Order: sequence, then C-alpha cells, then structure tokens
Amino acid sequence: MAFVLTLAACGPGAMPPGDSIVDADEAQNREVHRFNVALDRSLVRPVAQGYGTVVPGPVRQGVDNFASNLSQPSYVLNNILQFRLGQATHNTLRFVINSTIGIGGLFDPATALGLDARETDFGETLHIYGAPEGDFVMLPVFGPSTTRDTMGLVVDVATNPVRVFVPAPESRYASGGRVLDVFGDRYDNRVVIDGVLYESADSYAQLRSLYLQNRRFQLGGADGTELYTDPYGDAPQQ
Repeated sequence: MAFVLTLAACGPGAMPPGDSIVDADEAQNREVHRFNVALDRSLVRPVAQGYGTVVPGPVRQGVDNFASNLSQPSYVLNNILQFRLGQATHNTLRFVINSTIGIGGLFDPATALGLDARETDFGETLHIYGAPEGDFVMLPVFGPSTTRDTMGLVVDVATNPVRVFVPAPESRYASGGRVLDVFGDRYDNRVVIDGVLYESADSYAQLRSLYLQNRRFQLGGADGTELYTDPYGDAPQQ
C-alpha cells in the first residue's frame, strides 16, 4: 500500500506533446497488424456480419448490456485505486441496479436513473500514478495499445472480480457474452472499421494515430474531438 501511495503522490503521468509517436518496434507491430487484419477478414468480419444479420437488434443490445455490466466491478476496483470514491459509488450503484432491476444486466435501467456508464481501466490508474505512456504496441487480437496500457490490460484481466469470484458454469456464460459483444460491436461499427482497415492507404499508421489521439483525449491530455473505434472490441467511446 505504501508503494501505491508513493506512486499516487507523483501525480498523473506527463502526456507526450502533440501528435508525437514512439514506435520503436514498428516492423514487428506491422507484422502483428497484418495478422490482425487477416484474422478480421477471414473470421471476425464474416462472423460479425452473420451475427448482426441473424440476431435481432434488441437481442444484440441485451448482450451488449450484459457484457458491459460484467465490467462494472473492474471499474469500481480501479476507481478505488484511483482514490475516486465518488466514481466508485456511482459505478457500484449502476452495477447493483442493472444486476437486479435490469435482470442480470440484460437491461440498462441505471442510465435512465442518471447513472450513466463511466468506464476506466488499470491503464488509467497507472497514468494517475505517474506511469509514462511508453511505446506504441500492436497486440495480437486485442489491437493497438501502449506499454502502459498493455500492463493495465494484463492486470484488468487477472484481477476482474467477476473472473475471480464467479464459479463455473456462470463464468463461461460471462465469457460467451463478452465474445458475442465483440462481434456485435464489429457489426455495428462495420462502416468505420472497414474504412480504416481496408480503404486506408496505410491502415497501420491511421489506426496508430487514431488510437493514440483518442487515448490521450480520454486521459485528459488532448482537446481534439476525433474518436477511435476499436476494430478488435469496444464500440466508439464518446
């Protein structure tokens, strides 16, 4: 705990200036990007197209709500680590309401009650503790990231309370919901994603730029408005 308090006392990590990009392993990152694009072309895009075509919109929305609700305990944990107790309370109430009145998170009554979704992650926690952004990294399957956010992703996966405390077979339902949500997001954002991956002169460079701009904006280090749509997972964040 003393180590955490020491890091927190350092303040948020400094944002890289402007559009600066540190991509020391660009050749390797481009290889991973080519793999991700090939995976999208051969598997993710066709499955997402079938899922979006066959499954009605309200059902897909229910799956999205369910997957989103599963992330709330992780948000609460990170809120506490960030010493944002008001946000932790907000996300706890959202989780309780959607898990009960919302029937396990299939519906989202919390938003109607003024408890909107407020996402966070351990990458942001590390930023608040003063950890620098590091190099740009292209991860297999997960897509664009940074050194700091890659570390955050590992911690979020390992410590997610739902993953740790929910027993089988319920844990398998949770995993299945997350996978379906990925395909649903891919279908809902197909125009933007196809434009970036298949119509750009250099899809790697464009994806890298969009990711870094949006991530820095999320962390409060930019005043731009261009938002990033993750081809490998989440819907656009606004």
